[in-house]
Amino acid sequence: MSTVVQGLREALVLFVIAVAAITVAVGVWVAVSGGDFVHRVGVAFMLVGAVIGMTGDLTLSRIGMLPARSTFGLAPEREDGGGGRVLTGVGIFLFVSVPLIVVGILLIT
Repeated sequence: MSTVVQGLREALVLFVIAVAAITVAVGVWVAVSGGDFVHRVGVAFMLVGAVIGMTGDLTLSRIGMLPARSTFGLAPEREDGGGGRVLTGVGIFLFVSVPLIVVGILLIT
């Protein structure tokens, strides 16, 4: 199986997990406080898409370790292992975050 197909499959799985989690969370939110489900789902899609876009490649967690690693003369961490992931941060942004934000905009309008 090619890397492209694996990356697209991973993006689809991440997108479906995000949609399921958002739908459940907003469902609970509407059940507790009432309100318009579709509008809140749209806003939640945009917020989750933005958060995933900013934190999808673990860059923010690695930035916090730079001073400690440089104190001991170590180079910055690299993404050698990958943890079985195929998508990079750019792939997660393009194939997961952007579709979430677009769907959120379409639901709000």
